[in-house]
Amino acid sequence: MRRCFGFALALVLCSSVAGSVAYGASDDADTSTRASGEAAAPAAPGKASESRIAIGVGVKVSTLGIGGEAALPLGHRSNVRVGFNLFNYSHTFDKDGVTYKGTLNLRSAQATYDFFPFWGFHISPGVLLYNGNKLTANASVPGGSTLTFNNTTYLSDAADPVAGTGKLTVYKTAPMVLVGFGNLVPRSRHFSTTFEIGAAYQGPPRIALNLTGSVCDTTGLNCRTISSDPTVQSNIVAEQNKLDKKASPFRFYPVVSFGIGYKF
Repeated sequence: MRRCFGFALALVLCSSVAGSVAYGASDDADTSTRASGEAAAPAAPGKASESRIAIGVGVKVSTLGIGGEAALPLGHRSNVRVGFNLFNYSHTFDKDGVTYKGTLNLRSAQATYDFFPFWGFHISPGVLLYNGNKLTANASVPGGSTLTFNNTTYLSDAADPVAGTGKLTVYKTAPMVLVGFGNLVPRSRHFSTTFEIGAAYQGPPRIALNLTGSVCDTTGLNCRTISSDPTVQSNIVAEQNKLDKKASPFRFYPVVSFGIGYKF
């Protein structure tokens, strides 16, 4: 009987020890699994970082003015880009006896699609969404000085000298095509430089002259106000047409641009 009792007690102890070992192994496995899961967790931000959309921003100097631009990649070989340009320049010049104090105002906003067929070379069709480029001028002719409209010479009346304004305008929107080198959103670095050349079609420039005062014959006689003499008015219109013809090549406005950028 004692032998049977001792054998049963030994069997219970062995079973208890085996259960403890099994439980410990299970607990170690759970702990290892949790540790492995905790170590793998930081991998998620890496995936989010890889999917982040890059953006490139830059500054440039061009024949359209000084401005800025931003670009987003559409694919491995293309971007979409938007920008703006601003500049003012004043200059005084004489034309046919009339002194013009002119100011060139460059104001524009543009959008382009950049396609990269190879390396950093790109072809960029686009449009000036807003073309506020214009030339304005104040005109004056001192009394007693001569001026010429449509090959007809007049004398500015000393008592009521000729004065007025002039203005050159173009289309408010203009399609454009640019080619060049450089990518504002480089695929393997942050800093970039760009160079572009092309043209924008802004339509035939239109010049308007609005003059006041009086003119006389070159002898100083037969003085009359500009606004009341149809012959003088006709000669002014003819002069405007001549100026329009001289400015007509600028219907294609040349664009040359240099810029630097940074990709975020």
